[in-house]
Amino acid sequence: MRVGVIGLGAMGMGAAKSCLRAGLETTGCDLRDSARAEFAGAGGSACASPADLPPGLEAVLLLVVNAAQTEAALFGPEGCAGRLAPGAVVISSATMSPADAARLAETTAGHGLLYLDAPVSGGAAKAAAGEMTVMASGDPVAFAKAEPVLAAVATKVWRLGDRPGIGATVKVVHQLLAGVHIAVAAEAMSLGIRAGADPRQLYEVVTSAAGNSWMFENRMARVLEGDDAPRSAVDIFVKDLGLVAELARSLDHPVPLASQAQQLFTAASAMGHGRADDGFVIRVWQALTGIPLPGRDDPA
Repeated sequence: MRVGVIGLGAMGMGAAKSCLRAGLETTGCDLRDSARAEFAGAGGSACASPADLPPGLEAVLLLVVNAAQTEAALFGPEGCAGRLAPGAVVISSATMSPADAARLAETTAGHGLLYLDAPVSGGAAKAAAGEMTVMASGDPVAFAKAEPVLAAVATKVWRLGDRPGIGATVKVVHQLLAGVHIAVAAEAMSLGIRAGADPRQLYEVVTSAAGNSWMFENRMARVLEGDDAPRSAVDIFVKDLGLVAELARSLDHPVPLASQAQQLFTAASAMGHGRADDGFVIRVWQALTGIPLPGRDDPA
């Protein structure tokens, strides 16, 4: 199967390499020279523009930031829609609003292509191992066409219905939980540090007890090491919690915890930490209280 993967970032690189390991003829696409070189070093071919993907692709997996980038990569002046074989499947994995997913599905169908609304979760490590979770909705024909790619990149594929937009809905709800969990993990760690608890012992206690969460265990481990290299950046949750707020407004549904979490991520971004790993939203509390963060010699 001939596959294109657009967006060789933290998730896309792992997905593209997983496609290669599965024996799919895979071309990666990314603006960054370093990303293209890394993928080429893994045995794949790479290009800088979606318009330069090889013709006749049977599937394209888009792991870009949002709906606007997805649309541009498909249908913009440098888009790849014209490089896809008739009846090829577009696997749209950026986090976006349900309305945008439905709109892109309609546009894709107008080009004689299939569309799978297929956001993902799992982080860079799961992507690299081909073990992502996919929250997908779309026509059964699109699922069938996408199956070799889904099998390569994921260990769990949720089939959420035939209508594009349901996958996006579930991902937005998931991001509500993820963002709130990260923010409250940072709040708990910062309070413990302010009160004089040893942060490493605090981490060990919480991760062995009922108050633990996957986000606390994963993100606060990086805070303990001072490792703010972004696997998922602060600005991602500024965006994604904005999608939560947008969906909630459309339904007249209050989301006070998600809204507060978004303000905390927005504050961290405004302080200059938008590209830092999202657990470093804890720097908001550091700025407010002056707490020292483990793994760092200087206050942020």
